[in-house]
Amino acid sequence: METTATGVERSSTPVRSSRRRIGSLEPWLYLLPGLLIFTAFMAIPTVGTIILSLTDWNGISWNTALFIGLDNYTRALGSGQFRNAFINNLQLIPFFVLLPAVMGIIPATMAHQLALRGGRWFQAGLFLPYIMPGVLIGVVWAWILNPIFGPVNRLLKSFGWAKPPVWLGDFTWALPTVGMIGAWAAYGFCYVVFLAGLKKIPTEQYEAARLDGAGFWQEFTAVTLPGLRGEIAVVLSINLINALRAFDVIKTTTDGGPGSETQVMALYMINSAFGSNQAGYGAAIAVLLSVVTLVGSMLILRLAGDRDG
Repeated sequence: METTATGVERSSTPVRSSRRRIGSLEPWLYLLPGLLIFTAFMAIPTVGTIILSLTDWNGISWNTALFIGLDNYTRALGSGQFRNAFINNLQLIPFFVLLPAVMGIIPATMAHQLALRGGRWFQAGLFLPYIMPGVLIGVVWAWILNPIFGPVNRLLKSFGWAKPPVWLGDFTWALPTVGMIGAWAAYGFCYVVFLAGLKKIPTEQYEAARLDGAGFWQEFTAVTLPGLRGEIAVVLSINLINALRAFDVIKTTTDGGPGSETQVMALYMINSAFGSNQAGYGAAIAVLLSVVTLVGSMLILRLAGDRDG
């Protein structure tokens, strides 16, 4: 009970209960901005894409939208173009996922073990391609690999290779070349993540391995790789996402050519939705691409992640 200035006693229970209610809402108030942003830019577009994928719509006038259920998904799964794009994405996985991880972990291990000077400048230089726009990377590499005036073919001709390949226009070389460009753009990110993970491995483990007579390779397999289990899972999952949603580099280098040798799901989705005015069909491809990406990422995190979760 509380006593007022006139000597009248008043109950404090409503005041305390209102304070408790405000206190219980306080965590949600902190989460509210993030929830609003997630709802506006993730949840609503995702639900809208799923709804759109169930329609036959030209992407121009809503009056032309017609509900057709799962027909778009049936059409995509039975389409040879979709299967070809999906296979091309799978063929890019070794280049976009595994190769950058190998290219990143080797210099990271050497820099950590040898304690090289100027490591921060080296780290910044390697990470730079990862933060460059994919369109810019594609334009630059298209110029470098130009069969007429590109420096790569000029260098190869100076070494006696009379007719170097038309890298981005050859049916055999186009897809591996795009994959190598993607690997070059991603390995700096892998290097930075692995180097950060190496710093958290206790030095006592390396010292114990050396006392047991372990060499560099034994240290790498017995100490480094188990210590980087979590980082490997993160790197592989992010690289897999980049491999499945690859678009900008391919668009600016080959545009899916020659023929459909470098046609991938993201490019096929954009061409269907905007090039052919089949927005509903393009949305269905986007949903399928999201499902494949989600399942692949979960499998990698399950297999390569920490066993303790």
